[in-house]
Amino acid sequence: MVPSTDLVPKDLVMPLLTIKSEGEVEIEVRRSRFLCAVARVTDDAEAQAFLARRRALHPSARHNCSAWIAGGQEKGYDDGEPSGTAGAPMLQVLRRRELTETVAVVTRYFGGIMLGAGGLIRAYGSAVTEAVDTVGVVELRPMLVLTVDVDHAHAGRLENDLRGLGHEVRDIRYGVEVAIDVCVPEPDRERFTARLTDLTGGRASARETGRTFVEVDAPRNTS
Repeated sequence: MVPSTDLVPKDLVMPLLTIKSEGEVEIEVRRSRFLCAVARVTDDAEAQAFLARRRALHPSARHNCSAWIAGGQEKGYDDGEPSGTAGAPMLQVLRRRELTETVAVVTRYFGGIMLGAGGLIRAYGSAVTEAVDTVGVVELRPMLVLTVDVDHAHAGRLENDLRGLGHEVRDIRYGVEVAIDVCVPEPDRERFTARLTDLTGGRASARETGRTFVEVDAPRNTS
């Protein structure tokens, strides 16, 4: 789930990091099972809804602990575990990985052996780390959506040139002229406009029509 384009701040030019997809892993620590599920969310309400679904899936579990960073909020809940042994270490993993728009829920089935505060902190943190490593991380790069207007005679070649330069072409519409929607990083807007003039001999123009995110695989974090 990519954040709504309506929520892209106009001054946001740095990438955001989030998980690549929803997923789940299980680890075992001294007979206790820790099932960590992660998902993308955009706000507190979506995080709470995901937590509710996980609780419904595991009604007999002793604990369903959670942490999320989304919509400018950070939350962590111990759900009956000793204070600071579950939600806090889970949240710390999300912070350390610099993730946003992400929720993690760790469901614990008690195995009969007490782990102690240190053991719980390590187990809950490890479960989230394993889940994030398994699903992977992506950069959400904020982009301008520029609509390029060009005559039909030059549209096909311009489309190929734009793709060849590495720009994402989101849509093409045919009317009196051809309108090509292209994603461009905001710092590159002037350079793009100049390049567009060179490519078309001044026959094309570009106008801002929106903002969005483009997903790019992030380098694997080994910390």
